[in-house]
Amino acid sequence: MRLTKKGNNPIAALGYFLQGLKLLASPELRSFLIIPVLINLALYSVALVLGYYYMNDLINSFIPGWLQWLDWILWPLFFICFFIAGFFTFTVIANIIAAPFYGKLAAKTLAVITGQAAATAEQPIAKVMAAEFKRVAYLATRALPLLVLFVIPGLNVIAPFLWALFGAWGMALEYMAYPLENEGVLFSEQKQFAKEIRLGALSFGGLTMVGLTLPVLNIVVAPAAVIGATIYMHEAKE
Repeated sequence: MRLTKKGNNPIAALGYFLQGLKLLASPELRSFLIIPVLINLALYSVALVLGYYYMNDLINSFIPGWLQWLDWILWPLFFICFFIAGFFTFTVIANIIAAPFYGKLAAKTLAVITGQAAATAEQPIAKVMAAEFKRVAYLATRALPLLVLFVIPGLNVIAPFLWALFGAWGMALEYMAYPLENEGVLFSEQKQFAKEIRLGALSFGGLTMVGLTLPVLNIVVAPAAVIGATIYMHEAKE
């Protein structure tokens, strides 16, 4: 499987995500959306409650007493760090739990947009979960060094920009994986495909990342990204 130059068009990539949002209302996909949406609703509700009740205490516990006079600088900095870490953690957890359902959603989406039954490489749940953990390990080993940059004077100026690029790349890999796995494409090959359309992938992943940070909307952004990525991979193939 090879990807065309169309796949590297950032405007087209953004359009695929918007098509994913539009198809959320499709009657054919409705039954495939219920469980992922409920999973996201439960996890993001937990994240919101924990953040509301414990964020302040957690951040203050990381600021030593002799630096309390710098609260006005350190508190926003630590808040950003914890928000980023929490956002990624809960997104990854939600995707791990919903991974088998997202694979089925991608397969059904392909059937809807092509008008014919999708021929998928049926993957055992254990294999799907293993692939998800492999992606998590890949992202975690790159996320931790980036988080450290936020607390290094000087480098913390560029840390948000590097994190934004990394987040966009991570979200592209995450959601493009589901339609690709249905075709028997494993993680190492998925990364190679994403590199071939790096600009388009970053655009798609960046819009997905922004959507996931928006309260309430983030409950449906993940399934919309799965649908959009399925359309993306279908139309970008030679």
